[in-house]
Amino acid sequence: MTNMKKTTPTLHDAVFKQFLTHPDTARDFLELHLPPALLQCCDLNTLKLESGSFIESDLRAYYSDVLYSLQAGKGDGYVYALIEHQSAPDQHMAFRLVRYAIAAMQRHLQAGHDQLPLVIPILFYHGQVTPYPYSMSWLDEFSEPELARQLYAGHFPLVDVTVIPDDDIMQHRRMAILELLQKHVRQRDLFELREQLVTLLLAGYTTKDQLKSLMNYILQVGNTTEPERLIRELASRVPRHEEELMTIAEYLEQKGFKQGIEKGIEKGIEEGIEKGERGAALKIAGSMLADGFDRIKVMKLTGLSENDLAQISH
Repeated sequence: MTNMKKTTPTLHDAVFKQFLTHPDTARDFLELHLPPALLQCCDLNTLKLESGSFIESDLRAYYSDVLYSLQAGKGDGYVYALIEHQSAPDQHMAFRLVRYAIAAMQRHLQAGHDQLPLVIPILFYHGQVTPYPYSMSWLDEFSEPELARQLYAGHFPLVDVTVIPDDDIMQHRRMAILELLQKHVRQRDLFELREQLVTLLLAGYTTKDQLKSLMNYILQVGNTTEPERLIRELASRVPRHEEELMTIAEYLEQKGFKQGIEKGIEKGIEEGIEKGERGAALKIAGSMLADGFDRIKVMKLTGLSENDLAQISH
């Protein structure tokens, strides 16, 4: 008896698939059971069986793999008929069908199409409980179906910071400084925003970790000609964050100083070699080797060969 229970759903599914994967049979099914408005937009002569293997692995056990594509009546769009077989009621069936439909839409886009296809989920039910006890609208699965209908049938919320006036952004409390910087970070010299930044930092909404992230963001992405100057000004006017900001400013200045020295040395070596001052290059290379520099790095910086370095060694 146990074995029969395990195999029965598979047998139901097998006979259903054998019939519905036959295009002429599927054509009759759709002609009989599609709602008239949808049937009118479908050209059943273009019916083509599609693979259902694109379905996520955790859904495959429940999926009948009967998916047909067909052209819309005018030949300017795609419609998919997704036929699901069910021998026992499932409270979340409508939601599962939405997931299947979205998976079919995703594959359609990945095939190179620009527009979403209309995917029509159809449930074929022959369970013992009759009539089918659950709603076929997935929105009814929400505790607030009407609110869900408004959300999913309309435009999703959009926060387009590029069109929000700066004066409005300044009133956005803990989000203000992030919104202001992300609005202007690529278009303006952020030094011009120093007054707004000081005002927002003085308001005390920004945590120390958030401040560090913002400063790093300004340095990595921002269009700021003098980042150290901006950070020092913020530090001098916002006592609450003076320590963190001064630490960042000092680090930048030291880094800039070191980079300047390194670039100066490299430029001097290059100019010396360009002028044919081979002796100067050899002298510099000798000093570098004496200081313990790696031979490969010395050759790279001076443009000298291994043989040249061998002469210095002797």
